[in-house]
Amino acid sequence: MISQSQNGRYWRNLLAFALLISFFGALFVLIRFSYQGAQSYAHPHRYQRATGEDPSVFGVEFQSITLTTEDAINLAAWYTPSKNGGLILVAHGFAGARSAQMHAFFAEHGYGVISWDARAHGDSGGDLSTWGYHERRDVKAALDYAISEGGVDKVGAFGESMGAATVLIAAAEQPQIQAVVADSAFAAIEDMIRVVAPHPLFDPFMKFFSERITGLTADDLRPVDSIQHISPRPVFIIQGEADETVPPDSALRLYQAAGEPRQLWTEPGIGHVGIRMAYAEEYDTRVIGFFNQYLIENK
Repeated sequence: MISQSQNGRYWRNLLAFALLISFFGALFVLIRFSYQGAQSYAHPHRYQRATGEDPSVFGVEFQSITLTTEDAINLAAWYTPSKNGGLILVAHGFAGARSAQMHAFFAEHGYGVISWDARAHGDSGGDLSTWGYHERRDVKAALDYAISEGGVDKVGAFGESMGAATVLIAAAEQPQIQAVVADSAFAAIEDMIRVVAPHPLFDPFMKFFSERITGLTADDLRPVDSIQHISPRPVFIIQGEADETVPPDSALRLYQAAGEPRQLWTEPGIGHVGIRMAYAEEYDTRVIGFFNQYLIENK
């Protein structure tokens, strides 16, 4: 006959075993999801460009070129020579590709333009995305090409999302980049980890796997630190205040960290990279006006 104490011990042991199984099950889910999440951000899905999706759709002439980075990665790119002595480097966002529309937009205003597919994106080589750290070498490859072609007095850089963070990092290291427009850049990569993780419990696991996959730490990717080294060259920071992809306070943090001259444009109720869509005419006027002021009028 089982005593009451034996019966109680049995149920306690069973409960302990069930809790242990639940703990390891939850831990397995945390680890698996975090690893898969880190992998998906290090190896993004490649955007497939439709046939004929290039600046010629907008009546802009261009050349298809290949840029080669200092770490030997080939980047598919478009190049349009300058008509006004200025040139804009155009960097796209994560899991995207060079934009025919943005390329044409700057070219239509007389600027030379180089836009490219970032490493591990679109038609470019490489299979590892580092959200701006190694991508700054992509910017340098485009900058070197622009300078080698001649006919360019001043170079500016425009980026959206990951591309915005990238051009901020690159400009801090490349003084030939003389003006920067950053639309919806993140301030620090640890902020992005908190955004993409579905629960704070995932944060340390995603950070751990991201660092192991990329070989980088969170301290290596902080545009909010890089932007401090761009002044006295001007920066224009843009972001919608309802951004759900990048923390909505990123623009203000970047603006506060930047030196003069600096400009800030935020709008309530606007999401990620959404200001141009909501305020197209004003956006185009302000962005071109910024580059005209610092690249053309101040020659």
